[in-house]
Formats: sequence, C-alpha cells, structure tokens
Amino acid sequence: MRQWNLQSPSAHVHALDGLIGLMGQPNFEAQFLSHLQDVVPAASYSIYRTGRQCVPTRFMSASWGVADTTQACWSAYLSGPQKNDQTLAAPVMESGNAMLCHITDKEIPAQHKALVYEPHGMKERLSVIQQEAASVFAINFYRHVHQRPFTDAHLSDLASLAPVLLTLVQKQITLSLPQAVSTARDVNHWLTKLSAYNPTLTEREVDVCARLLTGMTQDGIASDLGLSLATVKTYRNRAFARLGIHFKNQLFSLFLH
Repeated sequence: MRQWNLQSPSAHVHALDGLIGLMGQPNFEAQFLSHLQDVVPAASYSIYRTGRQCVPTRFMSASWGVADTTQACWSAYLSGPQKNDQTLAAPVMESGNAMLCHITDKEIPAQHKALVYEPHGMKERLSVIQQEAASVFAINFYRHVHQRPFTDAHLSDLASLAPVLLTLVQKQITLSLPQAVSTARDVNHWLTKLSAYNPTLTEREVDVCARLLTGMTQDGIASDLGLSLATVKTYRNRAFARLGIHFKNQLFSLFLH
C-alpha cells in the first residue's frame, strides 16, 4: 500500500470547487465572481457572445463589492461600441480554441471608454475568449477605479484556468439559461428570413421585427438593443410601411404560415 500527504489546494482548485458547487444553482450568476477573487480580483464581469454575423447576447453579468451596473453597461455597449468593437478581435485561430485578451485603460477605444467604461468606473479588462463560426464568446473581467491594475500573475493564473472555465461556464448556460440561448438562435433565424423577404429593410428595422417575431415585447426590444421605446416604435412603423402591413399580427401572418 502506498500513502502520501496531500498539499493544500491551490487558488485554482478552491475556485473550481466553489464554481462546481454552484452549477445549476440560481445564484451562480451573482456568486461567480466571488469564487475567482484569488485568481482575478475584478469588481465586475460579463459573459456574452458578440460579432458582426450574430445577434449580441449577454448570458450573465454581476459585480462584487460595488454597485452592479453591468446591465447598464451592456445597454451602453449595444448603443454604439458593439458595432465597431475590435477589442475582442483575435488573430486567425481555429474555431473552438481559447485565448486570453488583455486591454488596458490607454488601449480602450474612445467611444467604448466614454459610453461604457468611464460612466461605470471601469479601467481595465481581462477576457477569456473563444472563436466560434461567426462570433466570439467572451468571459470578461473588469478592474474598477478603486482597484490596483491586474498583474502578470493574474494573467498567468487566468490563462491556466481558462479552458476549464470556458467549459464550466458554457455548461452552466446550457443548464440554467436555455431560453436565452434559444431566443438568440430564433432571432438569427428571423434576421435571415426578413432580410431575404425584403432587402430594402434597414438593419435596425430588421433587428426590431426579428425580435417581434420571437415574441419579445417592445420594452424588451428596447432593452435588448439599447434603444428608447420611442425609437423602437419608429423602426417598427418604418418596417411595417416597407412590408405593406399595419399590425403585428400581420407580420406574423407573413412568416408564420
């Protein structure tokens, strides 16, 4: 028989143990960051999919030790910076591969900084990203103004944990947010159908109508796209005029038959 003493678990093991214990639980989103403080001491995080060929989708976000403004950050991101976001642009890599992305305060694009970072007290970002077919899946950690800059040790620790963290987070999304994933796929479906049906529709008109077809309310569309309710109604009315219809049920009739 062989015997040996076990060393004290590392910060990585503690983090993974805590996160695995949260899997499938409703408090995973709120507690996610607390279990990673020894690895990456960020004050807020967000997990989303973005890219020019997909509908941006926020899966989870929360703050730790500060007021949670992550949903407001997401709305601000969708209001302009998302369309020109190159901060997650990765070198050519095979789909499914993971990599680390680090952006400092001086490197954040002006519009991104003015609308998203500065109003919410954020200074720096570390991201674990995974290239997908036409989009990027990202786990983003944000340093706030009251915190010290991320160190090389933080980057190294997160890099070593990244592949497992991606798998764990994506499994949690599958377990707890099937509706969000399903809605994103449905929106992509209707974006394609609408553009093919009437190429004169503008991008925003298609965005609004695609979400109407998934069953989203106008208030929900406004929040999802980072627009005012009045602006959503304007795009809806313009789209309906191009489609030769007046009511939402007529939009459904065009496609759901």
